[in-house]
Amino acid sequence: MEWLTETKIPIGRYARRAIDWLQDTAAPFFDWLSWVLELLIDNILWLLQTPHPLVVIAGFVALAWIVQRSWQAPLLVLLGFLFILNQGYWEETTESLTLVLSSCVVCMGLGVPIGIAAAHRPRLYGAMRPVLDLMQTLPAFVYLIPAIIFFGIGMVPGLIATVIFVLPAPIRLTQLGVASTPKALLEAAEAFGATPRQRLFKVELPWALPQIMTGLNQTIMLSLSMVVIAALVGADGLGVPVVRALNSVNTALGFESGFIIVVVAVMLDRMLRMGRK
Repeated sequence: MEWLTETKIPIGRYARRAIDWLQDTAAPFFDWLSWVLELLIDNILWLLQTPHPLVVIAGFVALAWIVQRSWQAPLLVLLGFLFILNQGYWEETTESLTLVLSSCVVCMGLGVPIGIAAAHRPRLYGAMRPVLDLMQTLPAFVYLIPAIIFFGIGMVPGLIATVIFVLPAPIRLTQLGVASTPKALLEAAEAFGATPRQRLFKVELPWALPQIMTGLNQTIMLSLSMVVIAALVGADGLGVPVVRALNSVNTALGFESGFIIVVVAVMLDRMLRMGRK
């Protein structure tokens, strides 16, 4: 077996050369992208932190009522946010929500159109599947290395790593929803003279809406799972006290901040549960 190990395939060296080439040739693009993402993050953070916390909580409670049309989910959201205020994690929670909402905007804005294109072109989806598998199975820590090289330290590299890890979920679920549209509905739309655009917006997307909403739910849950990893590259939020607790072996702080992340995840999940009915 020595002949097999003598000549090592230089995967790491090729990856380093590719990153160096991108850093040299695409620096203006990465600067522009960093500026756009920082603008998005700053605006969402301002929207969550400028008003009084009770005003923000009232907005989330109203949103839960609009989506669910029942009193259980708004009550859960209200109690969850009041518990967060009681524990003194409001600022960290808004920072984590900023990362989650920013990743939702980017992932759904990219994932839904790509999923629609993949549903209409099976060969394209077949070529994309290995890439999507790689994006989901490659350890998320690996994404932090080029993110730091291209974007430095802060919220932006954390957002980039989160988007790369989360993006396959909305692509796969949108493709599944659109591709599963019954042929009878499509044939009926064609019989009535519907254009491809009309078939998409009046037949395929309404049929795929539950799957798209599930993709949004998965985007939120996976983004929350990245808050601790994003904290390692300087992203603010609930991941910071978790990392601090790990470094100092502080069990109380670790369980306290970890439980807040669980509360946020449960609230957001209950708010979107109607999309899966």
